[in-house]
Amino acid sequence: MKEETIFIQIASYRDPELPITLQSCIENANNPENLRFGICRQFKEGDGFDEIPQYENDPRFRVVNVDWKKAKGVCWARNIVQNEYDGEAYTLQIDSHHRFAPGWDTICKDMIKQLQKKGHEKPLLTAYIPSYKPHNDPEGREKDPWFMEYDRFIPEGAIFFLPSTIPDWRTRLEPMRSRFYSAHFCFTLGQFCEEVPHDPDYYFHGEEISIAVRAFTHGYDLFHPHKVVCWHEYTREGRDKHWEDHDVDTEESAGWISVNDACHLRNRTLFGMDDTDIKDEDYGKFGFGNVRTLEDYERYAGIKFDRRGVMEYTWPQFQEPPTPNYIDNPDIYPTKEDWLNDFGRNWCVDIWIAGEDIKTPDHQDCDFWCVTAHNKNGDEIYREDLHEWRIEEEKAKENASFFLKFCSDEEPRSWAVLPHSRSKGWLDRIGPVEMRTPRSKYEIVNGIHAED
Repeated sequence: MKEETIFIQIASYRDPELPITLQSCIENANNPENLRFGICRQFKEGDGFDEIPQYENDPRFRVVNVDWKKAKGVCWARNIVQNEYDGEAYTLQIDSHHRFAPGWDTICKDMIKQLQKKGHEKPLLTAYIPSYKPHNDPEGREKDPWFMEYDRFIPEGAIFFLPSTIPDWRTRLEPMRSRFYSAHFCFTLGQFCEEVPHDPDYYFHGEEISIAVRAFTHGYDLFHPHKVVCWHEYTREGRDKHWEDHDVDTEESAGWISVNDACHLRNRTLFGMDDTDIKDEDYGKFGFGNVRTLEDYERYAGIKFDRRGVMEYTWPQFQEPPTPNYIDNPDIYPTKEDWLNDFGRNWCVDIWIAGEDIKTPDHQDCDFWCVTAHNKNGDEIYREDLHEWRIEEEKAKENASFFLKFCSDEEPRSWAVLPHSRSKGWLDRIGPVEMRTPRSKYEIVNGIHAED
């Protein structure tokens, strides 16, 4: 009976956790007979650790095996998996490194049905779920359910999120409204695979915010589960990653850098950022839906993409959407311009300093660094002081790398660091350094796109 079946989507890249994830998923389901698995297994001959021969003749499994050299990134793999959808009632998208709570399938379906009874025709459960540690499991599992809060626009235009504990989860009786989407946990109606398919031309960053908005515009209401249903491993320590295996372009596949650059441009174009225009490219089924508009999402979430803007309501921890102005209120915003003026323009400035420049004898007793961002004229528009403990953290790395996050009507174009020593006073300034797009994973001088 397809009314209760769950299509489980897994994109796995040379992951020794895959067999254990499948075992945990099946053993902890109340109705394992209703599970259907779509797996894109990107493997390297000879690894052996991600082989799943025990499911070879299991009719519940649809496995697409791809040689690692031909793999093109996680979104490409997720798109392949979604093509295996066969009309199941529900779908669950996860990574290949998960652990599951007893009865997880029933818990998820009950939440969906609860939300539907409250008028949400197409509810979607998603979250950065709590973590587990493969070498300390189950003892190392986090106990509290998490929600996703806004962190920052990265220079390339995508939005980053952070997980935080749902503070009232012990007394909460229903899921919490969400602004965002997590690609490593999504439980919703099966038709989602056809209505909001993964764009194979995305690489990694940008995937989640694009899916969040596309889902919302297709009529899906986003929620965080108020109960723990599974756990995710975040560090990927000791496991091979696609971007490590695909450093450069080859005849078989493009290197991750060129694919990632194209992904960021595609994402900015989708959202009309940095003077790009969606009309320049037809996104087809990978574009927005027609149930709600992009502006509807912006009003709901308190985010304005073309301005890289965020409402004050969106910043604080645990400000559940929708924002107070989700429904037009002439008392608060008499005009659209009044609404737009409520968005602070959000910037993220990534800073990278070679280790050799901050590990000299003169820098041994630094008590603070004065870190500044500047506009196109070289004028300071933001300052942040890093104190001694932060300085020692950065000096402990091979190279210093951190970011400034702030609101300003002016676009930052350069940054500088002025170190202060207890014994020598002010040291030579580092910079100003003009911001530019990173060209390799070792060069983290992202900054704002300032080609003009």
